[in-house]
Amino acid sequence: MQYRALGRTGLTVSDIGYGAWGIGGGAWVGAEDDESIRALERFIELGGTFIDTARGYGRSEELVGRVLRRHEGEGLFVATKVPPKNMQWPAADDTAVEDAFPGVHIRFSLETSLAASGLDAFDVLQFHVWNDRWLGRGDWLETVQALKQEGKIRHFGVSINDHQPGNGVELVRSGQVDTVQVIHNVFHQEPEEALLPACEEHGVGVIVRVALDEGGLTGRITPETEFAEGDFRAGYFGGDRKQQLQQHVDALVQDLGVETDELPDLALRYVLAQPAVSTVIAGMRSVRNVERNAATSDRGPLTAEQSAALKRARWERNWYTPAE
Repeated sequence: MQYRALGRTGLTVSDIGYGAWGIGGGAWVGAEDDESIRALERFIELGGTFIDTARGYGRSEELVGRVLRRHEGEGLFVATKVPPKNMQWPAADDTAVEDAFPGVHIRFSLETSLAASGLDAFDVLQFHVWNDRWLGRGDWLETVQALKQEGKIRHFGVSINDHQPGNGVELVRSGQVDTVQVIHNVFHQEPEEALLPACEEHGVGVIVRVALDEGGLTGRITPETEFAEGDFRAGYFGGDRKQQLQQHVDALVQDLGVETDELPDLALRYVLAQPAVSTVIAGMRSVRNVERNAATSDRGPLTAEQSAALKRARWERNWYTPAE
């Protein structure tokens, strides 16, 4: 496992992180606690040090806390997120910060997360949505600073709205944030235009989510794939989207000259090739997936030919919106 600085925080984290959305139940169907805990333990055994969870991820904080308490003092770091009080994802331009993140809500959510996890503090507390219009408004910043002083959080970050990487650049430039979490992958390369350079310039740590496009870049989702009732991927890959995906994956694999099986490794290495990126939080509900993704950390840089082929695969779209 390789390690990188999480911006200017002073934390050094594994470049492959553990995304704990899928283990909490709810939006991802099929997680089993015993298997999730085995996967988390294997991640730590292989040198993984950064785990990302959220108040809105079902039982995720509880499971993460259960494992982390067994490894106290071993240099592990955990980030969680405060959901917006109005439960609006993404944050609309006309949403007032007082409706999304009033100070009393931030504090209550954090206290609830601490109780659920059994932890004394979180290394990073993130807002689960963000809008740059909130800069200089509300009491969120004062609350964050107070929580730092109280020792309940070490650093502050935001999880930028889906496919809106520009909606966070001003926050990065303001100096008021330590980390940003953003969707970035082979298909969605827009963060490379403004957000990632701004983060590199201002020493803001970058946590990349959805590096495998919710599974689309694993090569294992085909037009025949079916998802369980209640699984959010049924909507994400709804309509004719699985057919569209198959065409793009087939073209990418052909351009790379590799087997489909090799695609996830190359897709992760594409994101890790960006110098601003601190860690990539892959969802890993099984030991097998942990072992595969952890191995990517040691494989080194892409070739010039691989980088060029992956660049050509850019395909900007937002499938978190309903399929037509």
